[in-house]
Amino acid sequence: MTPAERIAIIEERLRTTFSPSRLEIVDDSWRHKGHEGSRDGAGHYTVIIATAHFANKSRIDAHREIYAVLDDLIPQEVHALQIKIV
Repeated sequence: MTPAERIAIIEERLRTTFSPSRLEIVDDSWRHKGHEGSRDGAGHYTVIIATAHFANKSRIDAHREIYAVLDDLIPQEVHALQIKIV
């Protein structure tokens, strides 16, 4: 899977599940070139998300929900995921 395909899948799942008012997915893989987990092509991404869905939830619960939506991509396609809830 290409980095662009990964980003498209992440974006589709997060939009469908959380209906965010803001969603950015940044490919940080270049920062981790040669890193053990990225040698097979798995990517490092930052997700910046704003959604009413997380309004009354703890940051930990919000992160758990995001990871649950992307669980099958980790670690084969997504090696690392940084989440910023704004």
